Amino acid sequence: MRFRTLKQLAELCNAEGKTIAEIMLADQSQESGKSADYVFEKMRAYYQIMKDAVTKGLTEDTTSRSGLTGKDAQRVASYLTTTEASLGEEACKAMAYALAVSEVNASMGRIIATPTAGSCGIIPGVFISSQQRFGWDDDHMVNGLLSAGAIGYVIANNSFVSGAEGGCQAEVGSAIGMAAGALVELRGGTPEQAMHAVGLALKNTLGLICDPVGGLVEIPCIVRNGFGAVNAMAAADMALAGVRSVIPSDEVVQVMYEVGTAMPEKHRETAKGGLAQTPTGQQIMKELNLGKKR
Repeated sequence: MRFRTLKQLAELCNAEGKTIAEIMLADQSQESGKSADYVFEKMRAYYQIMKDAVTKGLTEDTTSRSGLTGKDAQRVASYLTTTEASLGEEACKAMAYALAVSEVNASMGRIIATPTAGSCGIIPGVFISSQQRFGWDDDHMVNGLLSAGAIGYVIANNSFVSGAEGGCQAEVGSAIGMAAGALVELRGGTPEQAMHAVGLALKNTLGLICDPVGGLVEIPCIVRNGFGAVNAMAAADMALAGVRSVIPSDEVVQVMYEVGTAMPEKHRETAKGGLAQTPTGQQIMKELNLGKKR
C-alpha cells in the first residue's frame, strides 16, 4: 500500500483526485496481483454475505449454543413496529441489523469479520440500513467496503484490531471508526471529513475493555455491536456537519495503541475481569463448565 497513515491516505486522494475507495481498489489490486475487477467482485460477494446475515438474524432462530443470547435483533425490530423509537427509526434499524449479524455469529452462522468476528455487526448494520434508506446500489456499497478496508488497514498496522491485544476498543472501536469514515464517503463527504469521522469515533471508545462472559463472543459483545452502529452514524453526521477531531485521527490511533498496551491482561479477552468476573458472570461460567462436563 502507498499509505500507512490516515493523513497519507487523504493526501493521496487529493493529489490524484480519487476517493478513498478508488485508492484502496488500485492499491489492493497492485499488491495482490489480482485485477481491480476481481477485487471488486470479491468484495461484492462479501457484501452479499453481510446482507444474508442480516436477513437470517431477523427471521431465523439465532439462539446461541450456550443459550445465553439470541433473537434480540428481532425484539428490536418488533419494537420498531409498535412504538416510536427514542433513537428514531433509522438509527434503531441500524442497531437491529448490527445485533442480527452479531447474533448470527454467536449461533455459528456465516459472517464477515469486519475487522473481527466480535465486531462483525457494526459495518453491516450501518451499511445495509443506509442502503435501504438512501436507495444506493450494491456497487456503491462495495465502494464503501473498500473505503472501510483502507481505514481498517491503517488502524491494524498502527494499533490493534484484536481484543486479546488491545481490548474491545480495538475490535468494536476500530469497526465504529471504519464504518463512520466509510459512511462519510458514501454520503459524498471529503477524505478529510472521513478522517475526522474516524478520529471522532475512535476517541469515544478509548479504554473500552474486552470482558466476554464465559469467554464467549456473546455478552457483552453483541449489544456493543448494536451501540457501535449508532455511534458510527453519529460520528459520520458530526464530521459531515463540519465537526473536527481536534486531535488528529492518526494521533488517536496511536493513543488507542498506548491504552491497549497498558490495559491489564484481565481486561483483554481473558474472561478474568470486568463483566466476566461479576457474581452473575462467574455463575454463568460455572454453569457453562458444568454443561461441558455432562
